[in-house]
Amino acid sequence: MAEEEDISHPSIDPTFYDLIVVGTGLPESIIAAASSAAGKSVLHLDSNSFYGSHFSSLPLDDFASFLQSQRNVSRTESPSSIAGAVAVSGDCISVDLKLRRLYSDIEICSHASPEVLAPSRKFSLDLSGPRVLFCADSTVDLMLKSGASHHIEFKSVDASFVYSGDGRLSSVPDSRASIFKDRSLGLTEKNQLMRFFKLVQEHIGSAASFGDEKEKNGRISEEDLESPFVEFLKKQRLPQKIKSYRSHCPYLFVNQVSNLIILYAIAMADYDQDNLEDCKNLLKTKDGIESLALYHSSVGRFPNALGALIYPIYGQGEIPQAFCRCAAVKGALYVLRMPVTALLIDKGSRHYKGVRLASGQDLFSHQLIVDPSFIVPSPSVLPLPDLLQESSESSSLREVKVKVARGVCITRHSIKPDLSNLLVVFPPRSLYSEQVTSIRALQLDSNLAVCPSGLFVLYLSALCDDTNQGKKLLHAAMDALFTVSISENPENSAAPVQSEGIEGEVKPSLLWSAMYIQELATDSSEAINSAPMPDGNLNYMNLLDATVKMFHNMYPEEGFFVETMASENIEDDGGLSD
Repeated sequence: MAEEEDISHPSIDPTFYDLIVVGTGLPESIIAAASSAAGKSVLHLDSNSFYGSHFSSLPLDDFASFLQSQRNVSRTESPSSIAGAVAVSGDCISVDLKLRRLYSDIEICSHASPEVLAPSRKFSLDLSGPRVLFCADSTVDLMLKSGASHHIEFKSVDASFVYSGDGRLSSVPDSRASIFKDRSLGLTEKNQLMRFFKLVQEHIGSAASFGDEKEKNGRISEEDLESPFVEFLKKQRLPQKIKSYRSHCPYLFVNQVSNLIILYAIAMADYDQDNLEDCKNLLKTKDGIESLALYHSSVGRFPNALGALIYPIYGQGEIPQAFCRCAAVKGALYVLRMPVTALLIDKGSRHYKGVRLASGQDLFSHQLIVDPSFIVPSPSVLPLPDLLQESSESSSLREVKVKVARGVCITRHSIKPDLSNLLVVFPPRSLYSEQVTSIRALQLDSNLAVCPSGLFVLYLSALCDDTNQGKKLLHAAMDALFTVSISENPENSAAPVQSEGIEGEVKPSLLWSAMYIQELATDSSEAINSAPMPDGNLNYMNLLDATVKMFHNMYPEEGFFVETMASENIEDDGGLSD
């Protein structure tokens, strides 16, 4: 976590709660709000001076300081180093909590003078970008249902593109109108695409009907639904915007651009779907169809959102803050700059009892959720043979080999001169032959209040097995998009180096960049839940699923945000703004 400030810690009253939450990340904040709505007493703590934890949006200097502080967090290498000091006091056993490093191999580079990037506080940089919301996804529904949407505003992402091996961008069709406006498609090709989307719509419609034989005829067969989505798309004979990538980029398979758009820019597949043997996450047709349905239903849901994707004004850190406000309205108590140093275990039952604060105060609760930076001790490494024995398997640190490589770039010019906020997807093998995962890049400008006027922020991410692979992926994408400014003089750095980039346009100069590798391991135990950390997805839906599951495990008899506004008012919510 961020470096602690030298301050005195106030005493907290009362000292017992139904739930104590440590960390204000998005999953923690959602559960705090849901628990408060269910009538639980909630204490929400964070050692940081800001909300959002690993989902926060920070000023430029604070962003760099937060990453640099991670260098001081020791990396846990062996099980024997997981458990902190254990002490017995009264009827409690205290176990010191230890932190693990979530970010490593941090590279921060500035290619411009400080004046060019001033003022620092005008920036609001996401720690776990790029990340957006589909207008019709479950996270948006939850914000509308819970009332969190009253505390946050969004703007739409102007357009989405797929990068081809020859440096061109293919637009992602998000509606019937956009298909027919696409000048790169002939009339026959447009009709082929429309027939495909009609088939998807008919299948979705028929799946919602029961007992109607006629409706069954419009459905995609079960055999096709269980088949790889890439094979199903090939059977549809979708149009080829470019006859073959091979003539432009020898690393790519002979794929149709339409297939690439659907697979990697709509269905958001992470791994190369053409290489079925090596693909770590093969997308089935039924999942691909669900992604198409989500994308289609997102377009036009809100009148002030141009396409399928939206992004919060002031950055994604506004989303956990919105849920914290909902929790506070229902009575949750919030204390920032309050580190938790130890777990308290009942000496008799050997079950979780409470936490010890840096102030020395002990607080107690039935349930506990901790930020993913904390290591939840495993029974196998504690000198307490019965401690948490009922969940020994789940309480051990789970080693997950996959990591997320993340990058943040600042530039003076848009990668598409006529657009400000846009998403670019680099499909597998579009940059080099060993690229087996997608790379996603989200560009934003000052109209989203994430940077000073005249500058742009671009986030990149890619799943990777190790640091070298991750850095290579991000460097390849950055080389395709930017050129490094050759001068630190603010006047000279304003002019981009004359280097050809996307679609023959001049590459923007890279003024500042940060690159780092984020871990994806997680751990948990009964009554001591470790919140999900930011994953490698572009949206929040998997994180939300894990969060809802955690809530129901904690409170199986309680509803998840049962006190909601009428569903018919959802579409008229004022939280979305153009």
